Amino acid sequence: MPRPTTVTYRVFANPADVARAAAELFASTIAKAASARGVARVAISGGTTPKAMFALLASEPFVGQVPWDKLDLYWVDERCVAPEDAESNYRMTRETLLSKVPLPADRIHRMEGELEPEVAAARYEAAIRNGFKLEGAQTPTFDLVLLGMGDDGHTASLFPHTEALNDMTHIVVANHVPQKDTWRITLTWPVINQGREVAFLIEGDKKAEVLHEVFQGKYQPETYPSQIIRPASGKLTLLLDAAAAAKLPEPANGTGTLELK
Repeated sequence: MPRPTTVTYRVFANPADVARAAAELFASTIAKAASARGVARVAISGGTTPKAMFALLASEPFVGQVPWDKLDLYWVDERCVAPEDAESNYRMTRETLLSKVPLPADRIHRMEGELEPEVAAARYEAAIRNGFKLEGAQTPTFDLVLLGMGDDGHTASLFPHTEALNDMTHIVVANHVPQKDTWRITLTWPVINQGREVAFLIEGDKKAEVLHEVFQGKYQPETYPSQIIRPASGKLTLLLDAAAAAKLPEPANGTGTLELK
């Protein structure tokens, strides 16, 4: 049975405002985690939506608000390409953020997309276990997991009707995506759900229908993998522009809630 979850969705006029809200969430969450535990561990997504957020984080006032020396940065997923490839999530992040902020190189933990998928997944799982000092079957707890959502309802590299949806034991897996005829490396959904703060960044009118189906339609996570994201905290955040939110209930003062049973 899916876990009951309170979804808080914040709707902004345009993508630029979504990016600013995401940058504020990133900076404040890292500062709080670093203050509370001495380290902040964050898993980010690639794609086009986070680019504007990364650009803001690389400029004032955000660059001065983030305790970069206490941040360990991980990725939610990666394409199976070299780090210099135009499709690489790591490359996009390096160009828009990492090359412009004082984040120590040894605190940047990229997925090695240039390796064989199974090898890359195993190495990344080992890196996470070592970084979090996990024992046995322990699940890592990220302070913040930032997600996107595809037009087909996928998130991370958890695509509809793919094998990774059935994996509840690994931290990282290689996932074959037949509909794209490719392999991806991804965190598994139990790991995403363990995050202290889990947020989707979603923009554009092409996402309106799938957003409605994911959060107000029938529970069918094989078809809409984003439905399986039900954090252990019982709370999920959506940062949306008005176009993406068009088919959700009109929020009061820009913020609405949905109760998922």
